[in-house]
Amino acid sequence: MQILIQWLITALLFLVIDKLGIGVSIDSFKSALLAALLFGFLSLVVKPLLVILTLPLTILSFGIFYFVINALIFALAASLVPGFQLHNGFITAIVGSLCLSFLQLMVRIIFN
Repeated sequence: MQILIQWLITALLFLVIDKLGIGVSIDSFKSALLAALLFGFLSLVVKPLLVILTLPLTILSFGIFYFVINALIFALAASLVPGFQLHNGFITAIVGSLCLSFLQLMVRIIFN
């Protein structure tokens, strides 16, 4: 049940990010649900592999490269989900992933 609630909240946060005007566009709630599902799956499966493969870069950049990994996952989800577009390229993916992380943190603080 907790996973379903988290999935729905993430989909709603994707819609909030769409309204921020940062270059992220989501056409419908269905697209947001699919984007949240795929983003969660990619974060669970692909992200750990990327973290391990890029560990030297992450250490050399004092952890800042981890933001690039988050943005890559965000951009990959956008490229695979119909109705989820990034209008300004990778910069939008970085800003969008930062916004998503910040909003998820706020939700956790408010509801936990």
